[in-house]
Amino acid sequence: MSGVLTMILAGGEGTRLAPLTGVRAKPAVPFGGNYRIIDFVLNNFVNSDLLQIFVITQFKSHSLMKHLSRAWRVTGLTNRFIDPIPAQMQTGKHWYLGTADAVYQNIHLIHGLDPEEVCVFGGDHIYKMDVRQMLNYHRQNKALLTVAAIPVHVSQAHEFGVIEVDDNGKMIGFEEKPKSNPKTIPGRPDYVLASMGNYIFDAKTLVEVLNEDAAQIDSKHDFGHNIIPKMYPQGSVYVYDFSTNVIRGEQAESKGYWRDVGTLDSYYEANMDLISVQPPLDLYNKYWPLRSYTPPMPPAKFVHDEANRTGQAISSMVASGCIVSGAIVYQSILGYNTVVHSHAYIEKSVLMGNNDIGRGCRIRRAIIDKDVKIAPNTVIGEDPVLDRQRFHVSADGVVVIPKGAMVGFD
Repeated sequence: MSGVLTMILAGGEGTRLAPLTGVRAKPAVPFGGNYRIIDFVLNNFVNSDLLQIFVITQFKSHSLMKHLSRAWRVTGLTNRFIDPIPAQMQTGKHWYLGTADAVYQNIHLIHGLDPEEVCVFGGDHIYKMDVRQMLNYHRQNKALLTVAAIPVHVSQAHEFGVIEVDDNGKMIGFEEKPKSNPKTIPGRPDYVLASMGNYIFDAKTLVEVLNEDAAQIDSKHDFGHNIIPKMYPQGSVYVYDFSTNVIRGEQAESKGYWRDVGTLDSYYEANMDLISVQPPLDLYNKYWPLRSYTPPMPPAKFVHDEANRTGQAISSMVASGCIVSGAIVYQSILGYNTVVHSHAYIEKSVLMGNNDIGRGCRIRRAIIDKDVKIAPNTVIGEDPVLDRQRFHVSADGVVVIPKGAMVGFD
């Protein structure tokens, strides 16, 4: 669709996802066996036929840049591109000071393409969205800014921008990450209407507000803290109800699914969602293909069928190149090129790929990053006290093994 430029903010540090973000930016964290978190927003735009995309990067960007170059190359099509944009200190000797400053430092890209609208979306959420429907809503209302929103429980309000809206969909109130007494949804006292961090701007208006914000010394240069609170009182900011977004081929259970995988536990639960009987996020919808990059690998293989030694995976997803050799994998996700040796047992765990799980291991409720090797007979996830002495453990008790670790080897 011509006239629409997209700028995806993918420079987040993701400190709450440590140690998974110890060597990579949050959008580059592997997810669901075959993907990276960034893939979901990129698929949303590609499937929506919006193919003028800049991906703005900053912290620990090498893994993300490498993935983008492998999985998201667009060649031979005029005015169609997916280009990573590293932080370059375009406006002074400082890195991005906030989300608005990240776009402001790249404002020359907007001038160069002269679009009608600019989509500014986050690069670190798991969801499906036909962006064209939000764009049509934005145009129908002749809005200067449209903000996508979803209901979230009031207990989570402090993590989001909380919105008030009138009967016509116009924003009449906004508070960024309220510490107490957030405005709840009328008739739903346990929920607030939260910003998803996805915005569509009138391009000229975006340039004007970014220039004004850059001149404010006391500004945080952030969309939630500064840009939206300044714009909505003028009456030109509308709120798009994400629950109305319809994607062909999707089941009713998946409508409105959106996850902010900003913590280890939310990341773990989002992965577990994929292997439920009726997953709220369907990876298999042929009308909404989910592209990514996976190294060329042979099909997964399950070997041995003997008493007490049968290779099997139950209620699980197993990527290419995996070998389950006389072991049991239950309600888990195995990323590519993972080997699980005989008599091992893996339950409710996420293995990111290129892992080697030794003979006789028992692993429960764990996240195991890439390139991890675990020695035979190692037990993880059964003794909370011992686990916390040896490993990083999330608030809900999920054990996390960082990339490249050698576990159980003396």
